[in-house]
Amino acid sequence: MLPEDCLSIILSFTSPEDALRASLVSSCFRSASDSDLVWERFLPSDYAEIVSNSVTPLMFCSKKELFQCLSDPVLIDGGNKVFKLEKSSGKKCYILSAKELSITWSSNPLYWSWISMAESRFCRVAVLRTTDWLEIGGKIRTKMLTPNTTYGAYLIMKISERAYGLDLMASEITLEVGNQVCSSNVFLKHGEGSKEMGNLRHKKEGSVREREDGWMEVELGEFYSGEKDEQVKMSLMEVKGCHLKGGLLIEGIEFRPKH
Repeated sequence: MLPEDCLSIILSFTSPEDALRASLVSSCFRSASDSDLVWERFLPSDYAEIVSNSVTPLMFCSKKELFQCLSDPVLIDGGNKVFKLEKSSGKKCYILSAKELSITWSSNPLYWSWISMAESRFCRVAVLRTTDWLEIGGKIRTKMLTPNTTYGAYLIMKISERAYGLDLMASEITLEVGNQVCSSNVFLKHGEGSKEMGNLRHKKEGSVREREDGWMEVELGEFYSGEKDEQVKMSLMEVKGCHLKGGLLIEGIEFRPKH
């Protein structure tokens, strides 16, 4: 049997999921897999900053316990973001609250209101009262995310039972990284996803999907987070219809690895 330190070094080059499996092999493997040397490798390089920005103090006595704390959603940055590590891979996930987004006329109570919802991760969500100009944008820098990973950006939302005008015309969704822009279209509606796009061609059609947390989501696009720090911009907009629409609730935008 290899010395425990050697086992820890080997396990540090695997994944959190593999380390947990190894701990079931024997007491020696369990001790090696619990080592701070192992779990330090699984934590992001900026974990100290994330811990210091947590709204609620995190309680942990080892790097493994810290990883377990961060693998559950953690409110950071004054409650305007949620951070989480994927349990299996240790890759970063973020949710930006609606307050972190650019929502046209969101400060005007004639068009948007801000309310508390028990089912939301954040203290306020944006509720569209009425508008003929729907434009929601977000951005993130790739240095915040795990390098060399493909991410998806997802608008987290709900459509109220009294919603109107959202599915009369397709909303355009775009994602931009550097000089590369990807666009598609989606009808914001319950259930069946999106309608036929008629004369629209050369554009991928998106859909509204149910999430396990009770919310709905629209994928705004995917991008690769490489070694270079780049700004990623994404948006959903419907400004061509000139008709009134309302009943859309916005919680935020999530960035999570794609598998």
